[in-house]
Amino acid sequence: MPQETEAVKQTALALLLIACGLSSPLLGTLTSTPRATAVGALPPGATAGTTYYIRPDGGSPQQCTGLVDAPYPGSGTGQPCAWDHPFRALQPSGEPGVPGTVRIARGDTLIVATGSYRVGYGAPGAENCSSDYPWDCYMPPVPSGPDPAHPTRILGSGWDAGCPNPPELWGTERAAMVLNLTDSSNVEIDCLEITDHASCAEDHTGGLACPRDGYPYGDWAAVGLYAEDSASVTLRHLDIHGLAHTGVWAGRLADWTVEDVRIAANGWVGWDGDIDGDDANTGTLTFRRWTVEWNGCVESYPGEEPTGCWAQTAGGYGDGVGTGPTGGDWLIEDSAFLHNTSDGLDLLYHRLGGTVTIRRTIAEGNAGDQFKTTGPTHFENVVAVGNCGYFDGKSFTYNVDNCRAGGSALALTLHPGDLVTVVNTTVTGQGDCLVIAECAEGEACSGGETVRLRNDIFVGNPEFGGGDTTCLAWTSLSGDPFAIDHSIITGTKNIPSPCPPGSLCGVSPGLWDASIDSFDAHLLPTSPAVDAGTPDGAPSDDFDRRPRDAAPDIGAYERWEPSAWVYLPLTVREGN
Repeated sequence: MPQETEAVKQTALALLLIACGLSSPLLGTLTSTPRATAVGALPPGATAGTTYYIRPDGGSPQQCTGLVDAPYPGSGTGQPCAWDHPFRALQPSGEPGVPGTVRIARGDTLIVATGSYRVGYGAPGAENCSSDYPWDCYMPPVPSGPDPAHPTRILGSGWDAGCPNPPELWGTERAAMVLNLTDSSNVEIDCLEITDHASCAEDHTGGLACPRDGYPYGDWAAVGLYAEDSASVTLRHLDIHGLAHTGVWAGRLADWTVEDVRIAANGWVGWDGDIDGDDANTGTLTFRRWTVEWNGCVESYPGEEPTGCWAQTAGGYGDGVGTGPTGGDWLIEDSAFLHNTSDGLDLLYHRLGGTVTIRRTIAEGNAGDQFKTTGPTHFENVVAVGNCGYFDGKSFTYNVDNCRAGGSALALTLHPGDLVTVVNTTVTGQGDCLVIAECAEGEACSGGETVRLRNDIFVGNPEFGGGDTTCLAWTSLSGDPFAIDHSIITGTKNIPSPCPPGSLCGVSPGLWDASIDSFDAHLLPTSPAVDAGTPDGAPSDDFDRRPRDAAPDIGAYERWEPSAWVYLPLTVREGN
């Protein structure tokens, strides 16, 4: 998190104003979060655990019961047909601090048919909203399910068939958010596209600022999904992209699961865990097949291409994922953090207990650090490509801080006595160093900290901007915390001498492509990494989920002959 920038100072001020119920120049759209809902009378025939339906050709709650997946027939009231908009189930009050009307109950299911749904002022069900303050025109919170086994569910059509064509919920007229999970627990959200229809970012300094002077504001919304004080939530098959500020703004979470979710090209930040007040998460936070990319860039509409990419010195932000002070056990698997304008994954403030585990995940082309963690952390089958100068000279770049804060591939912060393990990982970069290790701010590390680097490949490069070469590893800790074995180290300065046990120094690692701008960490048949690793602590599979044998290769990928891979069982090849 970029504490030192003016943009973040402004954000902190904005959050303080929000806490006092005032508007702010930076986040003026997020000036109220209703924390209670008025649950209306259920339609005739509804029972606990009822399924309701939304489709574009449905009707209002007066015209349709919402209990049947059928269009409104054109006349009559109380007809067996679907509602026409999600606002019919979760109707905004349009007033700051005033609860909306909720027509679904705890443990109900709302199935939204394929189609495009305007969310905000002017949408069906938004009659209570006002053009004087349209930012308050958003859904009340989803009602909590009775328990984790009986969640309230918001499902897009096709949720049970791989989500081939999700319904689109697009924010408009400066709506503060599209989905609201304030105080919502035991909830499942599946198969939705969440976006807006504007090519702007809030307060952009390069000519792409969203209109804020008066109504009409245009087809933009600030945040895709907002959550606080929320437990036992599952997000699946969501595409959250192109919002004016933040894709997901969520804190004080417990036991969340996020799978097959993309968070892309949101104007300020992808996933922001720094909310008003305390931020700390608890329990287990699980992320699988999570793609976080192009945040800090404006997304063009309708082209959905990045443009106007900006970062801190230009007044923006740019992390793919960032948090405030937090805890919890974070598990991240089969994921990607790509081309964000600051850090890729920033868990620097994971300071309140818990662990971080990252498996089969890539970070590449982020302008700051690729991976940044605090506390006991385990990296396994990870690829870190620290081409932190990626945005330099690109047509879609407005003003990005290349290799910000050193641009490390792995930036590690440890508490006293912590152990960080990095096993079967491939690392390259063009920042100051490939790996850095520091003591957590305000704590007294005394030499009992260890960073174990095993079965890894490290490839250095000339530093971005010239004048020096990337170093292998740097630490501010007392003594040397780095314990390296069975690794390949090349192209860096400060290569250990003698070469660490079981390691190879100053030799080509034999990668498909070792150049920083087109890096491919797969191994060539002649690579010295083949069969050169130790099985001690090695994972049973590789980045592609291919099995490793008793003599594992060094790096994130196990070398397999194509013919051998073809004849592996299908379940192994598909990673099941």
